[in-house]
Amino acid sequence: MPAPTNTFKAALKQGRTQIGLWVALTSAYTAEICGGAGYDWLLVDAEHAPNDIQTLVAQLQGLSKYPVHPIIRPPIGEAWIIKQILDIGAQTILVPMVETKEQAEAMVRAVRYPPHGIRGVGASLARASNFNRIPDYLQTANDEVCLLLQIESRAGLANLDAIASVEGVDGVFVGPADLAADMGFLGKPGAPEVQAAVEDALKRIQGHGKAAGILTADQTLARRYLELGATFVGIGSDVGLLVNATTKLLADFKAGGSSEQVPRNSGQVY
Repeated sequence: MPAPTNTFKAALKQGRTQIGLWVALTSAYTAEICGGAGYDWLLVDAEHAPNDIQTLVAQLQGLSKYPVHPIIRPPIGEAWIIKQILDIGAQTILVPMVETKEQAEAMVRAVRYPPHGIRGVGASLARASNFNRIPDYLQTANDEVCLLLQIESRAGLANLDAIASVEGVDGVFVGPADLAADMGFLGKPGAPEVQAAVEDALKRIQGHGKAAGILTADQTLARRYLELGATFVGIGSDVGLLVNATTKLLADFKAGGSSEQVPRNSGQVY
């Protein structure tokens, strides 16, 4: 019995578009709600959201009954935290702030068992192996791990071709917000200069046969990135959805909005 099939990795290999949502509220309950919405993937963020291993595993458990694929972004690309994230059952990891080929190679080693890498062999204690109930887990796990690297600086762009050429890297994700800041356009990822760099990066990533990804809440931009060939695109976040919905609800009420019938699942308690 092998490790579970990574459906997200398989989809990327086939060039199938995968639409996702960022999950940053650190709540298994919220993750479960998002899990039932029909997205192809959800990224559970541990870089900018206050997640730890305990909250991450709870969210993976909450998502386990849905066909959505969970991705975890660690706070930093270090082998020790990647080992823990893999052991709790994540099969796809997005490593932030990668700037060199050497970093990319180190991340490939971090997600693989020896002799091809340095992942510690602790499967008998791990949720990933169903607590050692998957007899062939160690022999098959490497093939089902999907490694995504995030480029979000001028240094990363300068080394993009070297990074994307590393064997074992499945996809490269462009981070427009940090890239904009590094380019001198803090808070302005839509600036023409930033967008030109983003579009060029997406094309270069694909030129190396790797899946290209990005996150934007701007639906026009999201569709533009899909037209350019990006195959895994995030179109928003749970935080953004909650902020926008709660603000709009109150603003509409204060403005004397129409007394429409309350829709099902509006949050009303009966």
